Amino acid sequence: MSSLIFKFPPNFVRQLSTKARRNCSNIGVAQVAAASWSNKQSTPATAAAKAVDAAAAIAPAGVEEVVSAVENTCCNGDNVQFEGLPPFKYASFLNSDGSIAIHAASVLERVSFITLKFSEEVAGIVTDAITTPVVNTSAYFFKKTSELIDFKEKRRASFEYGRYGNYTTVVAEEKISALEGAESTILMASGMCFCPKWESQATVIDPADIGALESALEKNKVTLFFTESPTNPFLRCVDIKLVSKLCHDKGALVCIDGTFATPINQKALALGADIVLHSATKFIGGHNDVLAGSISGPEKLISVVRNLHNILGGALNPNAAYLIIRGMKTLHLRVQQQNTTALRMAEILEEHPKIRRVYYPGLASHPEHQLAKKQMKGCGGVVSFEVDGDLLTTAKFVDSLKIPYIAPSFGGCESIVDQPAIMSYWDLSQSDRAKYGIMDNLVRFSFGVEDLDDLKADILQALEMI
Repeated sequence: MSSLIFKFPPNFVRQLSTKARRNCSNIGVAQVAAASWSNKQSTPATAAAKAVDAAAAIAPAGVEEVVSAVENTCCNGDNVQFEGLPPFKYASFLNSDGSIAIHAASVLERVSFITLKFSEEVAGIVTDAITTPVVNTSAYFFKKTSELIDFKEKRRASFEYGRYGNYTTVVAEEKISALEGAESTILMASGMCFCPKWESQATVIDPADIGALESALEKNKVTLFFTESPTNPFLRCVDIKLVSKLCHDKGALVCIDGTFATPINQKALALGADIVLHSATKFIGGHNDVLAGSISGPEKLISVVRNLHNILGGALNPNAAYLIIRGMKTLHLRVQQQNTTALRMAEILEEHPKIRRVYYPGLASHPEHQLAKKQMKGCGGVVSFEVDGDLLTTAKFVDSLKIPYIAPSFGGCESIVDQPAIMSYWDLSQSDRAKYGIMDNLVRFSFGVEDLDDLKADILQALEMI
């Protein structure tokens, strides 16, 4: 299953072609980009430090997709795990994810609107507002030509042009960095807006097959391992610490899409990953009202992507950045509620006679339950399950629900339900869908922050209708 691919984020394939969609991450199939580039560059066969040094050549060069399997377990209890990461900027006075999500970056702006990277003089904005101002500008001016020259010769800081940065966006980026324990974060206009680079091959492996990963690392000049963790829609989990060690020993970088986990439930960088991605459209934004994607990691890696991003565009609108900042202030509360609701409903569904199977890492029946307990703090708000019936019976169940919206996406305050065979894979035949585990009776349910009893009553009454 090797093929040339572009370097895009995990689910880019779905948007490129029908055929590619069949192999993308949302079906929980692991993909490892075990690639040798056409320009014959080689990856340093040393550990993580050398891989980071080579990032300028590697990071944009080609992505290998690995939809590894990961699952969740709501049992860890640790708040922030940053062992082995750079010193945490707010560690002296912000000790919990909740406080970090609210105050990181903006806590230092109570007198003037200053980001962590720009002085008050450069920012030129003074405010005593509690909330971060929205800087709606397409360009930044210089008072005198001498200031422009100072900027060009790197004696003065400025964004210069809207595509290169925005003060509101920087605050949102710093919040994500603080939660992830990352040196740097870039926000983009969409989770799909990852900088492309051609001439790369990808090798697809099963998410839980460590032997297949070891084989790929031995047989190929692997530059990057990529996976979701947990995966969509089966919520499989990857042993991030083990995978990172194996890859770093061969000089390969590790990139984890943590959208389903959120930074609240999982610290991918602390577990050994080099890069963590999020569709900020989902849990991070949390209100079904903004499109955005983020990439976080060491500055040496992220700066490579940022330089390309500044040229290619895809800049996040500052109003969208404001919505992300606002959404993140309740991220920990929303995720806690969604963790609790999803786990309880998964338990109820697993015992229901009209449900054949439930996919949720918090359940002991999940194949990576113990792994999720070890590396995750919570299981997340999405539960997938198979109804005891065919496509039409399952559709009747979905249509009988009164609270959730039938829609794509997940992670918002409102519950959302979809039948993948119809929502994302309707263009495939039933037999082709089955090859990737997408059965006609599969349902993906994203629990919002509604009352648990209301959601329970709604689901049970819908099951009674079939």
